[in-house]
Amino acid sequence: MKNNLLPIAKEGWNYVIGAVIAFIVFTFFDLNFLEFTAFLATLFFIFVFRNPEREYVLYQEDSVVSPVDGTVISIEELHSDEHKGYKVEIDSTYLNVALLRVPFTSTLQSVKLSRGAKLSAQSPLSNSINENAELIFTDIKSSNKMRVVHKLKQTFKSIDIDIIEGQNALQGARYGLMINGITTLYLPENFRLNVSLGSELKASDTLIGYFTNESKK
Repeated sequence: MKNNLLPIAKEGWNYVIGAVIAFIVFTFFDLNFLEFTAFLATLFFIFVFRNPEREYVLYQEDSVVSPVDGTVISIEELHSDEHKGYKVEIDSTYLNVALLRVPFTSTLQSVKLSRGAKLSAQSPLSNSINENAELIFTDIKSSNKMRVVHKLKQTFKSIDIDIIEGQNALQGARYGLMINGITTLYLPENFRLNVSLGSELKASDTLIGYFTNESKK
């Protein structure tokens, strides 16, 4: 992963440049309405693809930070055979920074990107056919593991994932981009949550919680 320190994420360059070119062309031909529309589009793309640099917060060992900006909309305790622990859902909108960041220093065990629809979250079909990405981060040394699922809502941009299986990543490093979606965190039983329903999260800044020394499953 190469960190992009420019104020606009690399995924947004083509959108911004295209809008600027359209603005120049419409200005040249004196098409006032289209010129104004292109100007608004330029501002919109600059905003949604903004790439703020964030100061690295030094938390203690076994800490987990939020991988996305957004609001916690659901916290559920799971007891199924498939997963025992916690399920935390985070809603990210166009107002949030779209960059995705590594939740804890780890190795990416697996990544699965499924292209699909971009329906509203209210649509009954969105859960089954909307585009999504599933990543599993693992700390080999401590055996701590965390599954992260990003699912799109209505948007113009597909999910971008810039990390591959087996890659080592530092906590807070950028690994992709998602504009307007829902992120679900699957946390193990040996986890102590530090967020509550309605919490506003910032990727790499907000502490989600800690893995504890209890038995890991």
